[in-house]
Amino acid sequence: MTMQFADIIVDISHEKLDKIFQYRIPPELLESVTVGRQVWIPFGKGNRRMTGYVVGIRSQADYPIEKMKNIAGVVAGAVSVESRLIALAWWMKERYGATMNQTLKTVIPVKRQVKQQEKKNVRFLGSKEELTKLLEEARRRHYTAREKLLAAFLEHSELSYDRLQKEQKLTPSVLKPLLAAGKIEVITQTKYRNPLTVRPEVLGKSCELNAAQAAIVEDFTQRWQRGDLRPSLLYGITGSGKTEVYMECMERVLREGKQVIVLIPEIALTYQNMLRFYQRFGNTISILNSRLSAGERYDQMERAKKGEIQIMIGPRSALFTPFPNLGLIVMDEEHEAAYKSETAPRYHARETAVQWALLNHAALLLGSATPSLTAYTRALQGQYHLYRLTERARPESKLARVQVVDLRKELQEGNKSVFSRTLYQLMEEKLQKGEQIILFMNRRGYSNFISCRSCGEAIKCPHCDVSLTYHRNQTLHCHYCGFQMPLPKICPHCASPYLAGFGSGTQKIEETTRKWFPQARVLRMDLDTTTGKHGHEDILAAFHRGEADILIGTQMIVKGHDFPRVTLMGILAADISLYAPDYRSAETTFALLTQAAGRAGRADVAGDVVIQSYQPEHYSIQAAAKQDYEGFYEREMSYRRLLHYPPSCTLLTLLMTCEKEELLTSCSDFVEQWMWGRGERGLQIVGPTEASIYKINDIYRKILYLKHENYAILLQIKEELEAAAAAYLTAGVQFQFDFQG
Repeated sequence: MTMQFADIIVDISHEKLDKIFQYRIPPELLESVTVGRQVWIPFGKGNRRMTGYVVGIRSQADYPIEKMKNIAGVVAGAVSVESRLIALAWWMKERYGATMNQTLKTVIPVKRQVKQQEKKNVRFLGSKEELTKLLEEARRRHYTAREKLLAAFLEHSELSYDRLQKEQKLTPSVLKPLLAAGKIEVITQTKYRNPLTVRPEVLGKSCELNAAQAAIVEDFTQRWQRGDLRPSLLYGITGSGKTEVYMECMERVLREGKQVIVLIPEIALTYQNMLRFYQRFGNTISILNSRLSAGERYDQMERAKKGEIQIMIGPRSALFTPFPNLGLIVMDEEHEAAYKSETAPRYHARETAVQWALLNHAALLLGSATPSLTAYTRALQGQYHLYRLTERARPESKLARVQVVDLRKELQEGNKSVFSRTLYQLMEEKLQKGEQIILFMNRRGYSNFISCRSCGEAIKCPHCDVSLTYHRNQTLHCHYCGFQMPLPKICPHCASPYLAGFGSGTQKIEETTRKWFPQARVLRMDLDTTTGKHGHEDILAAFHRGEADILIGTQMIVKGHDFPRVTLMGILAADISLYAPDYRSAETTFALLTQAAGRAGRADVAGDVVIQSYQPEHYSIQAAAKQDYEGFYEREMSYRRLLHYPPSCTLLTLLMTCEKEELLTSCSDFVEQWMWGRGERGLQIVGPTEASIYKINDIYRKILYLKHENYAILLQIKEELEAAAAAYLTAGVQFQFDFQG
């Protein structure tokens, strides 16, 4: 019998998750020792027994066998959540071509000693008469700092310690005598407690479901109760009430003592989603997002593991919440590109959620008004269970009227503005009626790039192969590496003073809007205006309260929001995403325009949408204007089948990167020869070629595409290529694999 060896993590709470030890698997344990299993091992001096987790099994040893110890036994009992997470990490390693170390650090929260941020308030404990006496005494004794503090208590009995420090230069010595006399107290709270305040009467309130929604909930519940855990796809038009269906399904699962994960694609969607879910489920909810500190993230994961919360809401990283009894994963807007990781492991949250639900015997509910072609194809093939919502949830709410404006014609007739005549007229009408408007431009900044009118050269980033974006503060920014520089007075190439901006970004749209509509209150929401921890929430909440008439922003403002007073959506340059070097560009454009159009007229007031385009005849724009998903799907899938793109086949993308251009060129030549020499039947090879952006942050990039109907064959090619190109990998070339299908 061939000897087997196990790679084992001894203490997964330790920060260094890459510390793996190897043990022999005795013959009597060969069947019971599997990846993710918790085992007993002898460890350290005296061979004291500890528990560890198996993260890999192999037939070859990395160390001398005679010096290796045997696994002592398998830990009895149910498989722990850590074991399931490790099994998921192993699946991700195999599926996405990453290392075990990379996947482990992705799925397991790393414990870090991070000081918790605290919020302090100072509260006055005495009566108003006592406060007045203390204030008079401070004035008499000329205690200026104490006088300022006591005067502030006349306005509010409880004050922010941070604000007092900032505005009054408050020091502990000012507080000390008041604390000693028992006149004040300092209250300490964690800064990351739930900031949402909800009226008590709405907590726990059930949804009012219409007949279509109720039928879906009942069928989903029955399938879940009888153990049919096939993933479900909820395809519902914008405003059809998908969120209400999610919440009712969650309620059914929570009643059985299970926990729920709700995935949302963007941090910008967090505020409104949190508010709606929190109104229903109260403090059983927690939130994860990229703006939490390491300590805050770890704290939330620990709360989930201990059962202190029952629902976790967040972007794709929330999928790895270690709930001990997970019952349901909800994935809203499943078509969004944000669910795809751009760093190793390049996992897709949808595929990983399918596997994570399987490991937990949990249900998976995907939802979208514009399902990804992959998910919809699987639903048509029966791999997913398909539910449909074809009408808006509110009977009085109708789909908006959509007009497509040809910008070429506008230009020919003398209109050089960013606003077509149709859009301008509708904006005037809506503002006069006191209704709200959203303007969508999928490009931030003031203008796209700065170019010299003499020599024609654009000003580029010195570290990346891209032009710099001009911002209104007279600076140029690289949105890839973060490089910034002041706007030069002369061209760096020919010294000409004739520099001009080309294209329009959100900053320029904001400036033009304020100029043309001076009476309107305008908010802008893009990556530049939401850098603060609660930047998204503040802007969205202000617009929802009616504190602005016009909201201008990038795609973060058109996804999933529900603003009842918005009756006009202006899409200023609909075809920007059509020019992206991506086979999914038409799909992305259709989804974006359809989602944007769905923001208008969600209450009982009719809505209007104006789509401005230089390619108004393109099938994705025409289908979006008609809200015709099925028509778009058939047209787009015909192209995918013809050109052999997912979901009609599996695509493996290999990105090769290196700081040394010559070494990268040599490696790509080797990879090309190796691929063609392999002679795999049915394999299509495209490249290697320079990536669409050849250099980012002084690192050169080349890309290779492989297409095949069989995923297993591509996975085998990937493993063999890594072994064949080992010398280049050692020399400094990095491989990044991405499977799509």
